[in-house]
Amino acid sequence: MESRKVLLSQFAWFWFWVGVTGFGIYLKPSPYLHGTHEELHLPPCPSVLLFNRPCPGCGLTTSFTSLIHGNLAMSIKAHPFGPLLYILFTLTALICLAGWIYKFKFNAGYRPIQKGITILLAAFLIFGAYRFATTPNYASPAERQLQLVRRF
Repeated sequence: MESRKVLLSQFAWFWFWVGVTGFGIYLKPSPYLHGTHEELHLPPCPSVLLFNRPCPGCGLTTSFTSLIHGNLAMSIKAHPFGPLLYILFTLTALICLAGWIYKFKFNAGYRPIQKGITILLAAFLIFGAYRFATTPNYASPAERQLQLVRRF
């Protein structure tokens, strides 16, 4: 029974990737290199509204969307980790689909994979802190309007 749950979760991961990729095809990358998620009627990033600086994840949706649309330069400019994360997401999704089809488990608990995830997460957070500290005036014109409205 446990094996079946693992296989179903792998199949779910693949479909999550299909959903993210589908939205990436549908969305138009923001020319401000962040805020593309707002096309889905999601709110702007609180970090941008409160501090006028990016959070560690600011620009990932734009990066993924740009990459899906074939614009690698914009993808890297929006978020340097975006292309790497999307490629890893795609590879794991395809491995999980193959695992579901051929009935083998993708073992994310394998020690080298865990170390790689830990290193990638640490680098992502360090980069996010650096970008927060060194990137003032990050808000787009629409976000600046929201900042003004919130002050009054």
